[in-house]
Amino acid sequence: MKRAMIVVLLFSLFFGIGPKEVTAAGQAWAVIDADTGRLLDGANENIRLPIASLTKIWTALTYIESGTPSGDVLISPQAASAEGSSLYLKQGLTIHSDALLYGLMLRSGNDAAHALAEHAGGSSEGFVELMNTKALYYGLNDTVFTNPSGLHDDRHLSTAYETALIMHYAMKNDKFREIATTKKHVYRGAEQTFSWRNKHRLLHSDSNAIAGKTGFTKAAGRTLVTYFEKEGKKVIVVTLNDGDDWNTHRQLADKVFSSYDLLTVAKKGTYAILPGIEAELRTPIRLLLKKGEKEKLSNVVRIPRGKNERSLGLWSVSLDTEQLITTEITIRQLR
Repeated sequence: MKRAMIVVLLFSLFFGIGPKEVTAAGQAWAVIDADTGRLLDGANENIRLPIASLTKIWTALTYIESGTPSGDVLISPQAASAEGSSLYLKQGLTIHSDALLYGLMLRSGNDAAHALAEHAGGSSEGFVELMNTKALYYGLNDTVFTNPSGLHDDRHLSTAYETALIMHYAMKNDKFREIATTKKHVYRGAEQTFSWRNKHRLLHSDSNAIAGKTGFTKAAGRTLVTYFEKEGKKVIVVTLNDGDDWNTHRQLADKVFSSYDLLTVAKKGTYAILPGIEAELRTPIRLLLKKGEKEKLSNVVRIPRGKNERSLGLWSVSLDTEQLITTEITIRQLR
C-alpha cells in the first residue's frame, strides 16, 4: 500500500493534480461499519478513482427510491445497444422493471442500467441528474456520475470510502437488500425467460458474504464491494483497482472482525433524563469498537421543546468528536 501511495504522490507533483484526484493507476480500499458508516480501516480511501460497475448500486437505489411504479419497460434501441457487459436484451422487448433490477445487480447488465434510467428519468441524461442530486443529498461530495452503468468517463469518479457509503445507504432499503443478497434469479416473462447467477464469487463460497457488486473497466481495473456479516458484526469492504480483490476482501473482513468487538453501549429500556422526564430506548445501541474505545464514548439526548405528555427525541453516541449513531427515543413527561 505504501508503494501505491508514493505513485499517487509523484503523479500529483508532476502533473499538478490535487491530492483527491489521480489516474486509474491509483489503488484504494476502505472498510466501514455497515450499520453506522464509520470508517474502520482504509488506504487512500479518500482518493477519487473510477469505480466501474459499482455505479450500478446507486443506479438501482436511485431507481427504487424515484417513486417510479413497478411495471413493464420497453427496451429502446439505445438500451439494447449499450456498450459493455450485457443481458442481451433485444430492442422492442418488454420486460418487468424488477427483472431489470435483478439483471442489473446480479449480472451487471449495462442494457438494464440504460433501460431503467430511460424509464425513470425520461432519458439516460435525466436519470444521471437524479443520481447526482441524490449523491449530494446523502453527502457524497467526492462522487460524480456521468452515466448509469459505470462506463469510463474522466469525470465519473468516487472514492473507496464514499463507495462503501453508497452500499451502506443502499442496504438500508429493503427492496435493494432483497435483490443484492440474491444468489440466483429466474425471470419468466411473456416473451422470454432469463436465469441469472450472481457474479459475486464470495456470495457462493463465503458464508459471511451476503451481498456485493463486481466491476471492471480497463481504466478502473477490478473494483469490488462486499457486505459481510459475522456473529452480529456487519462490515462493508470496497477495493478499487485490486487484481486480487477476492482474497483482499476476505483478509480485510477477517482483520476487522478480529480487531473489533460488538458492544452494547446503551441497553433497551427507560431512562430518567431530567426530573419528571423519561426517555424510552426501544432497541439497544450496539457498536463495533476496538479495545479502549468504549471509554471514549459520549451520549447526548435531544429533547423537543414543549410540554407534550409524549414526543420523540434523539439519542446520539459519539467517539471523541465523531458522531457514530443517532436513534429515535420516546420522551414522556411525568405528572
